[in-house]
Amino acid sequence: MNTPSTEAAGAAASTSERGQLFFASCVALVATSMIFSVRADILGAWEHYFRSSSEAIGFAILPAFWGFTIAIFIGGQLCDLIGMRALLGLAFVAHVVGTIMTIFAPTVAILGLATLIIGLGNGFVEAGINPLVATIYPDQKTVKLNTLHAWWPGGQIIGGLAAFFLTLLFVRLLGLDDPRKVVEYGHIWKIKQAVVLIPMVIYGYLFLKLRLPPTERVQSGVSTAEMYREMFRPLFLVFLFGMLLSAATELGTVQWIGEIMNEIALKNGILVLVWINIIMLVGRLFAGPMVHRFNPVGLLIGSALLSAVGLVAMAKVTGPAAAFGASFIFALGICYFWPTMLGITSERFPKGGAVLLGLMGAAGMASAGLAQPWLGRLKETLGASGALMTVAILPAILFVIYVIVYISDKARGGYRVERLSAE
Repeated sequence: MNTPSTEAAGAAASTSERGQLFFASCVALVATSMIFSVRADILGAWEHYFRSSSEAIGFAILPAFWGFTIAIFIGGQLCDLIGMRALLGLAFVAHVVGTIMTIFAPTVAILGLATLIIGLGNGFVEAGINPLVATIYPDQKTVKLNTLHAWWPGGQIIGGLAAFFLTLLFVRLLGLDDPRKVVEYGHIWKIKQAVVLIPMVIYGYLFLKLRLPPTERVQSGVSTAEMYREMFRPLFLVFLFGMLLSAATELGTVQWIGEIMNEIALKNGILVLVWINIIMLVGRLFAGPMVHRFNPVGLLIGSALLSAVGLVAMAKVTGPAAAFGASFIFALGICYFWPTMLGITSERFPKGGAVLLGLMGAAGMASAGLAQPWLGRLKETLGASGALMTVAILPAILFVIYVIVYISDKARGGYRVERLSAE
């Protein structure tokens, strides 16, 4: 194990600069996640507007996940080469262009192209902010990445509530007796989509005026060859496979949860999405004590168990109270998946730098993308409840995997963080 060092943190930025960079990163993640919650609210409107099936809309969403996958993987390679500022500049341009294209898309094909461009923006954001936070907080990686990614559910809450209140506004203006009828009015979803431009402009401005440091890997003098060798360590490959299943469990389900709950429990299923994200926001903001109490792998074991139980419980709900209770369990389960996986990657394989973080994010988003048409098809063939029961198999597999890793770690003396010393 390399010796601990605080030089990297000192070289990265002052305390004030770190705070500003962290805040800007949070706003960028809010923009990224608002896209998901607003999209979850308008899926039904897209089906009506474009006269398409759930499966067809699922395929239109798929390019967003592939765009994310491509951008975060390429961004991981480019991060050290062009710098994090340029990477985040690309994210801003892609976000704005993709959002405007979505609003004016005349066909499902153009909608798919627009979601691809937005996905590229999402990927470049993650490719920039994850190594940035790992660099400026080298001794608190898992905790700070959890705090950063608290604003993933935070952004979904903001986007979900914005969509919800816009729906109520138009219900009143149009004199409707059921909020689900809003989908019949073709241009309301476009107004909801335009809301995501607000945080995009804010983070674009913030990063434009801030100084961004070199990555931790560059500061520590780790060679490019050493960085790429980390990709083939067996334990990293185990966690990479785990990311495939955890991302499908979290993002695959959450993207469809509004429509699923519309079908089995509520007239405003988007409220379940907001509720899930409130639980995730609180959980991630207070991740520090959880990480110290259970260690990151132990946290993943609990996450897998609660996710499986929550999915089964949601499949059996019959009314609003049960829906919120079951989704509470599910939210506790998925809460720590994504940021803890990134934290483990940065703590146990720091020589892999931005490339391994990008690869982990790419694997997660690719899996979540593939889950979209799969869930759409499950919903149409098995029904909403059957779809949730099928997805519950994924975290059950994860539970077994992480228990094995935990036992292996314990046999070697417990969870260990590898630190890099500054060059």
